[in-house]
Amino acid sequence: MRLVHNSLHDEVAAQLRERIFAGELMPGTFLDEVKLAELLQISRTPLREALKVLTAEGLVRHEPRRGSFVYEVTEKDLDEIFPVIALLEGRCAHEAAAHATDEDIALLQDMHDKLQKHARAKRINDYYAVNFAIHEAIIQLADNHWLAIVIADLRKILKLARLQQLHAPGRLDQSLSEHLAVFAALKARDPAGAEAAMRTHLTRQREALRALSRNHRTGLSR
Repeated sequence: MRLVHNSLHDEVAAQLRERIFAGELMPGTFLDEVKLAELLQISRTPLREALKVLTAEGLVRHEPRRGSFVYEVTEKDLDEIFPVIALLEGRCAHEAAAHATDEDIALLQDMHDKLQKHARAKRINDYYAVNFAIHEAIIQLADNHWLAIVIADLRKILKLARLQQLHAPGRLDQSLSEHLAVFAALKARDPAGAEAAMRTHLTRQREALRALSRNHRTGLSR
């Protein structure tokens, strides 16, 4: 399919981003410019501009004289990102608690009811979807454009890591408990409590991922 757009390199970047997130271009994959230009039926100029966009987002790394590769997220990256995103989403929860209307709380109640049903049924994929929607709703309630932008950028990197922290033993129930704590603070219009609960939630996500990684390494060494 030939791409036609006023800002062609943005559309190329969007297509490549989608392929990366879908796992069609896995971390570490060499991005062959000749083959990609042929696949997308474009010249290499907009492709190179698109790769610059993805490099700026952290999804691609460029090596002089070697070319571009899909970025591989490291444990160090996760150790650095999670404290930051915990602070940012914590602040979103703080502002959401200050801004939330009764109607907002009612909508969040419905979402948390669904979250509990999925947790009880061990439907992890459905749980992930509602979990993401809840985080998005809280970010929207915060109504802070700059927080939303920075969180979205960091989430791209976390999405690239293809994280599965809910598969850690006991993590599903723990995650639900953490979400309910955040929601309780939101219902109480308690900004400080909502912020603390959200920061705890994100911090424990990292702990669960670290445990999964440690168990995986132990299994490989046996």
